Amino acid sequence: MLQEIPEGKWIASFRRVLALNGITQGTSVAIVAESQSRPILRQLCEIALYELGASYSTICLPTPEQTAPVPVKSTGASNAIASKRHVIEALKAVEVVVDVTVEGLLHAEEWPEIETAGARLFVVCNEHPEILERTEPQAELGPKVARGIKMLQDASTMRITSAAGTDLTVDIRDAPCGGTPGYTTVPGGVAHWPGGLCLCFPGPNTVNGRIVMAPGDMNLTFKTYLSAPIDFTIENDFVRKITGDNLDAELFREYLSAWKDPMAYGLSHVGWGMNPRARWESLALYDKRDIQSTEFRAWAGNFLWSTGSNQYAGRFSLGHFDLPMRGCSIFLDDTAVVIDGTLQGELA
Repeated sequence: MLQEIPEGKWIASFRRVLALNGITQGTSVAIVAESQSRPILRQLCEIALYELGASYSTICLPTPEQTAPVPVKSTGASNAIASKRHVIEALKAVEVVVDVTVEGLLHAEEWPEIETAGARLFVVCNEHPEILERTEPQAELGPKVARGIKMLQDASTMRITSAAGTDLTVDIRDAPCGGTPGYTTVPGGVAHWPGGLCLCFPGPNTVNGRIVMAPGDMNLTFKTYLSAPIDFTIENDFVRKITGDNLDAELFREYLSAWKDPMAYGLSHVGWGMNPRARWESLALYDKRDIQSTEFRAWAGNFLWSTGSNQYAGRFSLGHFDLPMRGCSIFLDDTAVVIDGTLQGELA
């Protein structure tokens, strides 16, 4: 395991990124942590905010007890706030919430209320600072991510194919679209570090086809590369069949079935990675304890699909998989945005 002590280079990186998020002298900021947060992330945020002259406070919440039948990882839906009214009101009163909770507040049930008050959310994902340093957000990625989101908003259909056999069609008309280059300065905006992806949340009964995950594709809930193929049949948004006579497929089936929740089989979001600093191969170089695997959602040219909650389709579940794939081609109507895992045109 890598050492977790404040380093000057990490303080400098955090200072640059927080400044990129519009934090300057006098900006009101609340750091939200929990008892099981990575201490170094809280420390680096506090030091960097002090150096920027921000008006900041830190709220540290107790990590709640586990209630799920299996481990829950990388959901983006921390329940550490636990509906505490005084915490919610405190977060509504600041310009920026810097989030270092374990799972993050991206999909926390309290966030919509906080967001409507105008606070913007910057999630520092639960990664070792070395990973954050290497994937530090860059201003020049912003226009490319914005262009990718606009292309999603303007399209009617997303189609994903691969040499392994994937052929998935998604009706994305009226689908909420988003993404982040890893920073935001917009009131009510949301960003996370590592960042760099474009995605959408399809509406009900809009996703159909087949997904074939190949060796080298990734299961981020398990923080592993696949060593054998898994074949999924998708009908009207739900995984109806999981085929594969191998350990990867069996683990996938067992984890989903443990929830005893049909909503866990629904698709959450689909999209692609945009970050040239994120690396597919770096998972091989870290202990699982060092990573949250956010980097792998964002590597440039991946196809990212996810199972679990999709609030825009009226589905909610703690069961969750993030599943980035290599070598796919992604088309928005007749426009190729990714070919065989490589970003195309103005997105490249």
